[in-house]
Amino acid sequence: MSLLSGRNGGFTLIVAAVVLTGALLFPPAPPVGADERGPRSEQFRQYREPAARPGPPPAPRAGRVAPPAPRMAPHASQAPPPRDFKAPLPGPIRPGLYLDSRYRHDRSYPVRGRYVQRLPRDYRVIMHGGTRYYYRGGTWYRPYGPRYAVVAPPFGVVVPYLPPYYATVWFGGIPYYYANEIYYTRVPNGYAVVAPPSGEASETPPPEIEASIDQLFVYPRQGQSEEQQAKDRYECHAWAVQQTGYDPTRPREGDLADPAGQKRVEYQRALGACLDGRGYTVK
Repeated sequence: MSLLSGRNGGFTLIVAAVVLTGALLFPPAPPVGADERGPRSEQFRQYREPAARPGPPPAPRAGRVAPPAPRMAPHASQAPPPRDFKAPLPGPIRPGLYLDSRYRHDRSYPVRGRYVQRLPRDYRVIMHGGTRYYYRGGTWYRPYGPRYAVVAPPFGVVVPYLPPYYATVWFGGIPYYYANEIYYTRVPNGYAVVAPPSGEASETPPPEIEASIDQLFVYPRQGQSEEQQAKDRYECHAWAVQQTGYDPTRPREGDLADPAGQKRVEYQRALGACLDGRGYTVK
């Protein structure tokens, strides 16, 4: 019995040694698909994960200036323009204006029929036929509800002074003052708006007016142009006629009113004083 037990114990030890050796030499196989899920899943994870966002730049070292922060695009940082903003257009004529080039006038005025919310500065109120008009710089306005309309003035309305820029034209020996498609003529209390004159227009005074003035020998001291000289001569002529009551362009009336020639002398004296005040030497 003891001998059998000894033999069995030795056999058991031998079997245990064999099993242990086999376990060491031949490890158990992993489950099916285990080798595929492990490494491949790690590869897929490497491509699927998004790249990490860059963190804030490192703080500059002492003594160094940090680089400027990137600027936003202009359309993202600037506010949109207001609704009433109008970009300036190229060219000398602005919207709502037209160029009046008749008689080489070459001035811009608001288009008639246009409406404005406010009147320009330094306007003058002109009453005519019970209607209120506003006049400034050769442009006429009329109330239209809460706004003002650019209009043509009625014939016969009188203004105390002419526009700052105008062209002098002659029809049948009579001077007319033109600006903004409007004709004015001299009246005792100012200048009246008249209908466009008929006949052929001339931009130079008639010969008889030139002859009556040329007797005085007028020389420009300030380099006035020929156009400016003609304008000054006529305006001084009109002023001298108003002051003396003598008009050398109407010889019949002048001879009857001044048989001794005294008013003619006064006329020439007044004419010379006017021209001298405008920068001319008169002899």
